Amino acid sequence: MRILLLGKSGQLGWELQRSLAPLGELISLDSASKELCGDLSNLKGIKQTIQKTAPNIIVNAAAYTAVDKAENEPELTQILNAEAPKILAQAAKEQNARLIHYSTDYVFNGNGAQPYDETDTADPLNYYGKTKLEGDENILTSGCSHLIFRTSWIYATFGSNFIKTILYLAQNRDKLTIVNDQIGSPTSAELIADTTAYTLFTVKYKPEISGLFNLTAKGYTSWYEFAKFILEYVEKRNLPLKIHSTDIDPISSVEFPLPAKRPLNSRLNTSKLENTFHLSLPAWQTGVSRILTEILCKKKL
Repeated sequence: MRILLLGKSGQLGWELQRSLAPLGELISLDSASKELCGDLSNLKGIKQTIQKTAPNIIVNAAAYTAVDKAENEPELTQILNAEAPKILAQAAKEQNARLIHYSTDYVFNGNGAQPYDETDTADPLNYYGKTKLEGDENILTSGCSHLIFRTSWIYATFGSNFIKTILYLAQNRDKLTIVNDQIGSPTSAELIADTTAYTLFTVKYKPEISGLFNLTAKGYTSWYEFAKFILEYVEKRNLPLKIHSTDIDPISSVEFPLPAKRPLNSRLNTSKLENTFHLSLPAWQTGVSRILTEILCKKKL
């Protein structure tokens, strides 16, 4: 099996290099790759890369993910999140390859009180979400064999994310306020990567499986409670902090306006994924604890 991975340098791409390597020949690219084009903004170059490498599996871990900047860079966001997936889907169909793609909770408006199913009507609040939804639809209507994994609140030991931001602020600030009315499931890039590898192994023997699946850790929390969990975990391990878990102040999203509006409810129902692939996803606290342990161990080296 030949696997083409795009976006190798991101949080998810970094973990995918590890999880996909045992499945076959892995070709990993990013926007800086020289011999083969891995830059999703170069639509012609990406198509040529797929033709040259003739992969059985195309894994797209690249996207425009700067949610607030996307409001001011609509053209680039549109190319990376909507047009590039369309090109990948067309090329996958031509090559008789399977496309793996990653979507987001931001395709929903977050007004509901229940976890979203894959079939629920999407209604994104910001330009990032709109372009990601368009990318999903381009793949779904392409006729190519595909797995789209819709996920949320991604973090990892590699790259920038909420966990690292909270640790930095708690060591350098005197005050910290976190929104408490946005609810979702913190999900590690490690979990997404390992689940991707597992599903690819499964569809090798069940090629008829294709479609959109929600993929997050189990359980839900707010950004405020997430931050408290991080600091409580660190406090028990005696990392020096200026701000402690009891010092964080909760605020509403209205009190912390950003250029791009966020959904209040980002909960996703993962039953379809778990039932289709016969797996059980871990609680969000499990992944966060493991990543925090790794981060703290590195700080002591």
